[in-house]
Amino acid sequence: MTVFLIPNLLKENAVPVARRAVQTLCACGARVLLPASVRGPMEGETAEFLEDAAAFDRCDVIVTVGGDGTILHAARRGLGYAKPLLGINIGRVGFLATVEADEMEKLERLVRGEYSFDRRSLLSVSVNGRNCFRQTALNDVVICKASAFRTIDVEISCDDIPVSHYMGDGVAIATPTGSTAYSLSAGGPVLDAHIAGVVVTPICAHSLHSPPMVFSAGRRLRVRVSAPMEAHALLSCDGREPETISCQDTVTVALSQQYISLICFNEADQFEAIDKKLRGR
Repeated sequence: MTVFLIPNLLKENAVPVARRAVQTLCACGARVLLPASVRGPMEGETAEFLEDAAAFDRCDVIVTVGGDGTILHAARRGLGYAKPLLGINIGRVGFLATVEADEMEKLERLVRGEYSFDRRSLLSVSVNGRNCFRQTALNDVVICKASAFRTIDVEISCDDIPVSHYMGDGVAIATPTGSTAYSLSAGGPVLDAHIAGVVVTPICAHSLHSPPMVFSAGRRLRVRVSAPMEAHALLSCDGREPETISCQDTVTVALSQQYISLICFNEADQFEAIDKKLRGR
C-alpha cells in the first residue's frame, strides 16, 4: 500500500504526530509519500517527498494530519484522482476524522486492509450572472449577507418551483456530511451520511415559517438573493474564502456526480462521532 500523508503544519503537534504516523505505516510495510513542501520539518523520515500531483497519482490512500479543514482541503485538491481519505485528528473537533492522535493502531488496520469505504456526496455549485464560476463542496454552500448590520431577501426554488422566501442572514445548503457543521449550528437536522439528499437551512430567518427543508438527490435548487441597500452578497463553499456575488445573480446547487470516499473502521463512525464530539462525551 502507498500512502500520501499530508500534515497541516499550521496545527500544533502536527510534526510529531506525522512522524509517528510515518513510522507506524512503514513498520507495517507501507510506502509513505510526503508533500515536497514539508521536506524541511519532516526531513529524516523514511518517506519519499513528491510534488502533490505526482503523489496523488501514485498513492492508494490519502491520510491527513490536522482537523476537518485539512480533510476538506485534501478532498478538494485530490478530487480528480478518486483516492480514499483518512483523517488523523489533531484539531478541535475533527468530526470527519476517524483516527485520533493516540489511535495509531488504526493505521495498522489500514495497511492490513481492515476497513471499509464510506461514500460521501458532493455539491455542485454554479453562479449565473456577472460573476460566473463553478465549485464543489463536501460540507456545504453558504450564501450570506455582506454587511453585518443588514439582512437579505432569500428566494429558494426547487426544480424551478418556488419553495421558500424569507428575510434573514442567508442560507446554508448542506450535504448529509455537512449537516453536522454550519447547518446544525443554524438549527438544521442531522442527516444520516448514507442518505442521498440535501438539507437547506435558513440562517437567522426573520420569520416564524421558515423551517429547514430536506430535498432528495435528484433535485436542483436555485437561490436568488436581493438586498435593497446592498449591491452584493457572499458565497462560500466548505468555509473557504467567500466569493462576492451580485444581488439578483442565481446560485444553482445540486448533488454532483462525483463523490468522496472516506475510510472508516466502523459502519457507525458517524454516530459515534455525534455521541463523542457533539455531545462532548
